[in-house]
Amino acid sequence: MIQSLKNYTKEKVLSYLLSMATSSSDETLIKMTHLMELIPKKDYYKERIRWVRGLIRDKHPAIAFPRRILAELHPNQRDKWISNLAVNHLLNGTNKRKEWADRNGFYPPSTVVISPTMRCNLSCYGCYAGDYQKSLELSLDEIDSVLTQMKEMGVYFAVISGGEPFYMDGIFEIFRKHSDMAFLVFTHGGLIDERMVEHLIEVGNVMPAFSLEGYEKETDERRGAGHFKKVMHAMDLLKGAGLSFCGSFTHSRRNTDIITDPGYIDMLLAKGVFALWLFSYVPVGRKPDTELMPLPEQRDLLRRTVVDYRATKPMLFVDFWNDGPMISGCLAGGRKYFHINANGDIEPCVFCHFAVDNIRTTSIRDALASPLFRKIRARQGEHDNLLRPCMLIDHPDAGRELFASEGAYPTHEGAEEIFTGLADRMDDYSGAYAELADPAWDVEFKDHPVKRRRSGSRR
Repeated sequence: MIQSLKNYTKEKVLSYLLSMATSSSDETLIKMTHLMELIPKKDYYKERIRWVRGLIRDKHPAIAFPRRILAELHPNQRDKWISNLAVNHLLNGTNKRKEWADRNGFYPPSTVVISPTMRCNLSCYGCYAGDYQKSLELSLDEIDSVLTQMKEMGVYFAVISGGEPFYMDGIFEIFRKHSDMAFLVFTHGGLIDERMVEHLIEVGNVMPAFSLEGYEKETDERRGAGHFKKVMHAMDLLKGAGLSFCGSFTHSRRNTDIITDPGYIDMLLAKGVFALWLFSYVPVGRKPDTELMPLPEQRDLLRRTVVDYRATKPMLFVDFWNDGPMISGCLAGGRKYFHINANGDIEPCVFCHFAVDNIRTTSIRDALASPLFRKIRARQGEHDNLLRPCMLIDHPDAGRELFASEGAYPTHEGAEEIFTGLADRMDDYSGAYAELADPAWDVEFKDHPVKRRRSGSRR
């Protein structure tokens, strides 16, 4: 059957995939990978699909993620994530992104993060978005325009942040209008009730990610009394409805012992969490404080712990800083993603609060081609150690240089603090982490493809 599908259209392949989606057996998953392999033109994606097929045959714990998608999800969400994320974005989208790159001279990012509103009823200490004006909000037409431009590039996956995204009137209109896209929505979880669950079932293309700091004590300390129970209740509602959701954890100096405890991951698994996004505290936003940053030893411990989790826990883990070797370094500046804040400013990253362009005066294509974004992408290629990818915390000298680029402006009051008042402490931090990360890169990643390429280019 697989051989006879070689000339089938994407729509025909998709129909076969959806017809198989009622089973989560190894045999079904392997057949699905063969079908998916027919869509992308780039050898890289075909090789990654074959790699996934090997994981299935080896019964690797990571395969629990797609298996749970097939076995546990409400049919509407299951079918939307297969069609929108797997086919539209990952498989067919890569062909469209390659065609766009051939026309424009550079490759587009894989996603966009949009903060449509700064409205939020919480006042979390250290919030990276805490210094934007609460009144800032994009119009539905502006969000629609951004998503339309992204789809023209071949991007069918968008991340929605904030503020609290579910405070925005009409946000579900966006999800319905762009029903061919997949959306990951970072939310504090306090607004999710039975009625919103019905909306999430209806659209099918939205996966919430709940923000947590640990257990009840740690979460309520940062987010307010009673908040942890609200999140747990929201998780119960979604799990009961057969909807997938993620956790989002801000790693700080105060909670390393929690996130590196397998018992905490087991608690999240029992609640129904499909994936966990891990972010290190960065001193930007509300009252930036370097004392909240995880110590270099704590950051390294989390890196090594996540390796163990991936080998033993049936959950998908995304470690925003420590996954540099997996994704070839920093994602910012349009290399893999960029951020549009609630004022329309086009920022390199959700933690880089400066810009040279705004969606109200510049197209996404022109912003990605701007001298600032091109310079960021060029600097990314200069970093030899992919365990130290970030221009804010690992190469703060680069961050300061880019912030000082002609035309760059801070996107809120106080945004420059990480480059000015905290400069010496950021230099000290980057140096201390380098003492751990450089030996680890040399020993643990001695056969990394980046090293082989760079070694070959020097011959």
